[in-house]
Amino acid sequence: MPASSISAPRRLIDVALPLPVFQTFRYAVDGDPPSRNPIVPGSRVVVPLRGGRAIGICVGDSVAAGGEPSHGGGTAVQAAPRIKPILDVPDPGPAVPAALLDVCRWMADYYVVPLGIVLRSALPALLTGAARPSPAPRSRRVAVIRRHLPSLLERDQLFARAARQRQAFELLESLGGRSPADHLVERLGCSPGVLVALARRGLIALEKESVSRDPFAARDVAASAPLAPTPAQAAAIAAITAGAAGQGFLLHGITGSGKTLVYLEVLREVVDRRGQSAIVLVPEIALTPQTVDRFRAVFGDKVAVLHSSLSDGERYDAWRALRSGERRIAVGARSAIFAPLDNLGAIIVDEEHEASYKQGESPRYHAREVAVVRARVAGAVVVLGSATPSLESWVTASRGGYRLLTLPERVGGGRLPAVELIDLRTRNEERGTGARAGAGILSPALDRALDECLTSGGQSILLLNRRGFASFIQCSACGDVAACPSCSISLTYHRTPERLICHYCRYQEPPRAACPKCGGATLRQRGLGTQQVERLLSERFPAARLARMDVDTTSGKWAHADILDRVGRGEIDILLGTQMIAKGLDFPNVTLVGVIDADVGLNLPDFRASERTFQLLSQVAGRAGRGARGGRVIIQTRLPAHHALRHAAAHAYQAFVDEELPARVKPAYPPVIRLANLLCSGDDESATARLAEELAGWMQALVVRRGAAGVTVVGPAPCPIDRLKDRWRWHVLLKAEHSGSLTRVLRFLATRFEVPPRHRLRLTIDRNPVSLL
Repeated sequence: MPASSISAPRRLIDVALPLPVFQTFRYAVDGDPPSRNPIVPGSRVVVPLRGGRAIGICVGDSVAAGGEPSHGGGTAVQAAPRIKPILDVPDPGPAVPAALLDVCRWMADYYVVPLGIVLRSALPALLTGAARPSPAPRSRRVAVIRRHLPSLLERDQLFARAARQRQAFELLESLGGRSPADHLVERLGCSPGVLVALARRGLIALEKESVSRDPFAARDVAASAPLAPTPAQAAAIAAITAGAAGQGFLLHGITGSGKTLVYLEVLREVVDRRGQSAIVLVPEIALTPQTVDRFRAVFGDKVAVLHSSLSDGERYDAWRALRSGERRIAVGARSAIFAPLDNLGAIIVDEEHEASYKQGESPRYHAREVAVVRARVAGAVVVLGSATPSLESWVTASRGGYRLLTLPERVGGGRLPAVELIDLRTRNEERGTGARAGAGILSPALDRALDECLTSGGQSILLLNRRGFASFIQCSACGDVAACPSCSISLTYHRTPERLICHYCRYQEPPRAACPKCGGATLRQRGLGTQQVERLLSERFPAARLARMDVDTTSGKWAHADILDRVGRGEIDILLGTQMIAKGLDFPNVTLVGVIDADVGLNLPDFRASERTFQLLSQVAGRAGRGARGGRVIIQTRLPAHHALRHAAAHAYQAFVDEELPARVKPAYPPVIRLANLLCSGDDESATARLAEELAGWMQALVVRRGAAGVTVVGPAPCPIDRLKDRWRWHVLLKAEHSGSLTRVLRFLATRFEVPPRHRLRLTIDRNPVSLL
């Protein structure tokens, strides 16, 4: 079928393509495509585009020519003679289930993103490339015995001159008569030709079978027997399993209260008894191995894993197993919310307060918000769990939007650990005692506690939410600080390997021997990072077994799991790390948690700085005292009177909320109001500033002209980090009392405001931002 234009197509469909345009495209279904697969909403289609081909998603039959386009899924109305036919339909069924397609439409509308961009993010990379529209599953050769040889004499005759063949045949017998060919060849140290010869003689068959690329399948997980829930857990389980379709629950359980058991029992009901499917979201890849182990211990091979650190092939295989119904529980980070599951019964968002649920690139969605909408569309229940819920979720629950469930006590009668705030401003604490290694970094109280913990055989966790060796390098003569040439931030000094690195754009350079401005030879290291603390700990406690867990030590595929497995086996005495060690980890032998510097991040120019600090300290404190030996927490700070630290030390979430919420009223910030961040960026500073000024004026006029009640324009202003990756950054904030008003204004902005093409200027709309840096 030629791709030339036709005049009277039998059927027209709207196709969403992954292009930055707020419209869909009309194509013709002219007869049967080569694959003869049906075309329904959610089907992938190969279409001609700009002299090549692209993969899009059919979003429905098109309206008649001249029909009214709609935002996000609008149709580009073309004259009939120019409508081109689709080229192929690669799949026998829709790649995007109907309910998930509705969720993607909502995302396009709510986050003001082209529908094709949203749909691209909902599919594995191997399904969105036009070069290979139908990725082939990974396969392997398997040797299977076809003819058994019970007679020893017959064997002697057949293999008289073929000893290797006999070894291969008898090894295959010992393996049950079926084994991967590669495994046999490796065990015998022979060539594949030995197996080929056996196949030619009719003794074995070499078959081809599909292989699921599941990186977690190799982890040894023992089956788990059901545990008896506490009365509070039982009440939460009963409420959730009896929940109405689309109902939301906020599970507020203190650290160690057994939220995971609630999740598991809810899924037993949903998956095992009702035969439905479920999604479990975790905020950090570091938590995924432990979480997957817990769920696989109960549900076996019903669990599939989806997250960004998987290879394209592994992600595609997991997606395919979920789409086919072979696996019915998807576990993973934020992108797992797009798991292609039918008959969805439950969505669980663990540590729902975490900022990592927010996508940093288009579409800038928040997985928690998408989870709530997907549950509503699918008729599933959604459970948001946290020991320190986000203020948005807490306020929603207080207004009746979610049903609040509480787990106020630790499982087994354990107590929350005692927390001590160490004021580093006092001379004795800041200097430490004597000339011991670590003085000034480890207060005497924390130093003694570490020594006692090591002596008693306990394990410790130390938190410092700053990686590298030193925060920056400064010239002693002129005060110049080594800065990134592409970003408005200092370079962080790393000692192993030795280099200066920008943590935003990844620029790096070798250490400086002299100041480039004044030629001074004395360059001092300022600030503290995990590498420096690791060195000081090794000097202070030479017999201790240390492990550091941050971005630098966990770049390998299984690095997170390897470190945590060693902690679980008792092979690590002190685990030092950034925020990735602060949540979700359950190690009963951890009796001490220390926070090296609690003030990191507390004074950032962001309205959520206090909330994040409270959550981080509360979460890391909860890692201590989960076993019978109890535990203690020592937090080092120079701001012990700050409400975030006081209430974290007292494990007083409600008290923190009562003090923090009034600070969000004036000036107004979420959850009091709705917020959108309009980010202007470009490679010229003055042009970027002019664009921001024009945008602010345009928005002010729009609010007045359209009568957008309750919408306020704030700015423009330079971003706190005003230059990143060679792009200057200014922003304008939109505040609104009602979500609908903000949606209408943002839609109009996205389709009507024109960004000049010069200086690589760009406008980014970030609705419900988690950071304003």
